[in-house]
Amino acid sequence: MPSVNSEPILPTALKILVAGGFGVGKTTMVGSVSEVPPLETEERMTEVSRGVDDLSGVENKVATTVAMDFGRITVASDLVVYLFGTPGQDRFWFMWDDLANGALGAIVLADTRRLDASFASIDFFESREIPFAVGVNCFHGRREASVEQVRAALDLDPGIPVVLCDVRDRNSSREVLLSVLQVARMRAAARLSRLGHG
Repeated sequence: MPSVNSEPILPTALKILVAGGFGVGKTTMVGSVSEVPPLETEERMTEVSRGVDDLSGVENKVATTVAMDFGRITVASDLVVYLFGTPGQDRFWFMWDDLANGALGAIVLADTRRLDASFASIDFFESREIPFAVGVNCFHGRREASVEQVRAALDLDPGIPVVLCDVRDRNSSREVLLSVLQVARMRAAARLSRLGHG
């Protein structure tokens, strides 16, 4: 009688980044979907930062991420997603390359009141060919722009998902996450197809 392998099956781990401009809701999103208490590196903002960080549109912000946020979601017994929230201020962008290393995909959170703050994140992921989706954080339930308007304003390719969401809501945040996983899966399948026919 053959012996049964009793070795535990280790889950596949996927890494997803949550990026976007300053004060767009990255920490909130990681916290809303994480099944464990998220690791947050939030620090109180001081008067010194008011001369450095652009607080336009987020004047009431009192804390900011200074390194990263981290959360975990178990999708299935053999699949775990790790979320890494990036800092939004320009002065912390030097960490993005390290955070992006090994990432399957990314979420770019956008605020329709400050869409221009999304361009740096979009450029970062496009230049590194990291699949991403755009989550439009509808603050306080306000939907100030349509998906088509956001897509046109950000000059996005048709294959990049744009999802209206409320990052405070777990299900809403999960929809954005699922759209990233779908894009990454489709891109991987296309790459395998090219290799098979090349």
